[in-house]
Amino acid sequence: MKNQHINPVEPYLRMDRMPHIWCPGCGIGIVVNCFVRALNQSGIDPDLVSIISGIGCTGRIAGYLKLDSFHTTHGRPIPFATGLKVARPELKVLVFSGEGDLVSIGGNHLIHAARRNSDIKVFCVNNFTYAMTGGQVGPTAPIHSIATTTPYGSYDRPFNLPFLADSTGAVYVARWTTYHVRQLTRSMVEAINKPGFCFVEIIAPCPTIYQRRNRLGDGLEAMRYYKRYSRVINGANTRMVGLELKGPIIVGKFIDRDRSTLLEAMNEEFSSKLGARYQPYPTGVVR
Repeated sequence: MKNQHINPVEPYLRMDRMPHIWCPGCGIGIVVNCFVRALNQSGIDPDLVSIISGIGCTGRIAGYLKLDSFHTTHGRPIPFATGLKVARPELKVLVFSGEGDLVSIGGNHLIHAARRNSDIKVFCVNNFTYAMTGGQVGPTAPIHSIATTTPYGSYDRPFNLPFLADSTGAVYVARWTTYHVRQLTRSMVEAINKPGFCFVEIIAPCPTIYQRRNRLGDGLEAMRYYKRYSRVINGANTRMVGLELKGPIIVGKFIDRDRSTLLEAMNEEFSSKLGARYQPYPTGVVR
């Protein structure tokens, strides 16, 4: 008799587009699995979810999710997401992209969306390289790491992404690796349900480019490394969670605070000045 069991993630995926294009051992597939399970646990109507992505390996996530999605230009998913949230405040607007897209060419958008506390959720898959375009050095590449554009080792100090998001105003900041599937899923649920700009960094292996060039083994070896060298420190000072080429990985939920979202702040400002003449803009936030 044919097995009638359906994987619980399948209703959220465009199965007609499988198999996916990601390399064997790539961590992005794990991220997708965690996300669709988080979406299922959150109880949100999928028709009210919109996925925004940029260019790069992680940007392909939008094409595999059976949800309304926008595959935008390089470095621009956050402004697209901000505009969509303003136009349709009832939607849950989620951004999936890589560190090169979000933090290098898109870095200015990231810091200002966090500063404004735009009510969007950003899931950044950090594999330390521009994997889709040949393996150039990226903004999070650890010092001494090898890339096509740094064949003798990177000498630029990398961004500490949790500290960047924290210091610019994000209300929720967490970091997990693709080994920490349960914790990552839980963080995604929390971020989805929390009003304001939420940032979750996901450390993921790139065995084809980054792992190979830096002689760090395959995808399985990366998972063993994450298991052995990760340290869970919830509430850690984000200044102290920077990453090294072969050092410990501090993971956990670092920031969880409340402040007015972009649209709430606009309502507060104009209501105080105009009183009853001002009709509050819908925010989509239920507190």
